[in-house]
Amino acid sequence: MEDFERDRITAYFTRVTSQFVPTRRASSIAVTHLLAERPLFLHALAQLTQVCALLPKPKSIDPTAHREASRHWRCDRLDRDRFACPEQAVSYLEERAPGQRLVLLDVGGYFAPTLPQICDRFSGQLLGVVEDTENGHRRYLAHDKPPCPVYSVARSPLKIPEDYLVGQSVVFSTEALIRSRGEILYGRSATVIGFGKLGSSVAHMLHARNVQVTVFDTDPVKRTHALAQGFRTTCSLREALIDAGIIVCATGNLALKHGDFNRVANGAYIASVTSSDDELELDVLNRSYTREHVTPHITRYSRTGHYFYVLNNGNAVNFLHGASVGAFIFLVQAEILAAAALLADREHEPGHHELPTDIRESIAATWLDHFTGAP
Repeated sequence: MEDFERDRITAYFTRVTSQFVPTRRASSIAVTHLLAERPLFLHALAQLTQVCALLPKPKSIDPTAHREASRHWRCDRLDRDRFACPEQAVSYLEERAPGQRLVLLDVGGYFAPTLPQICDRFSGQLLGVVEDTENGHRRYLAHDKPPCPVYSVARSPLKIPEDYLVGQSVVFSTEALIRSRGEILYGRSATVIGFGKLGSSVAHMLHARNVQVTVFDTDPVKRTHALAQGFRTTCSLREALIDAGIIVCATGNLALKHGDFNRVANGAYIASVTSSDDELELDVLNRSYTREHVTPHITRYSRTGHYFYVLNNGNAVNFLHGASVGAFIFLVQAEILAAAALLADREHEPGHHELPTDIRESIAATWLDHFTGAP
């Protein structure tokens, strides 16, 4: 990243944080991607809270960004199993932020399984959680009445531009990998599993490349949306997989389980928009399929009479090319900062929360003025 780009982004975050400086200091621990621009967001977070530790997501770490973050903050290994165990989860928080007023920033619902025990046993005060993703949002929704405040930006209107562009980046990376083997998208049919914000964007991007798209979603309402937008739909995953040369998984909730892989067409490419453990039961395939890395980022699974390819080991395929969505990512990051500041500054009732409309409008106006010159 060029110096002028860093300066511009830093100036934007200064404008954002100046609007939300809490009157009471709090600490934070953050699960985070560590892509190239992310340290600038983390520096902004440090203006609002004391950052006690970072937990970088292992499949989205830029080495330069990791080195920069490590110079300023403790970077620990992220392990979902650790935070699924109440004793280990509480022990970790006690090691990093004992007795403190603490905000947790999450990307994927890592703290959700043990949230009640954390609230009950942590020596400090858990002020709340800020969740970034749809699959994490669902994990927190599993608590009908969460024991602390939970802000989610996953369904925020400020995230719609990002989700649309993530869909573009997923299709770009999928096509790049397929082309790396001397093949092209044209002539292949595609199935998109999940027609949420990301899935719908992926479906439209594939259609724009003259790919015939079938949509499968367990929600009949989503299928009506897909049908109205011109896509073939089916209520049967088995039917959706038949003859699909490209399969994009966009559910965040195990789109393909062990038995589903038997129905994948020979030679199909499977891509995911999120982590492999959220979308694909790949581990169980090792007992019945042989794995071969045909390129650094394409794995061939084969057994007698059947073979298919998995892109980027089943992890978000767009992270191979930086997962860039341009300056639109800073809309969502500003909302995360605002939510963290609100948790630090105000008492909240336990439960699910969203930022007030006026704050979102203020963030959007600041972003427009800063990056486009048009408030």
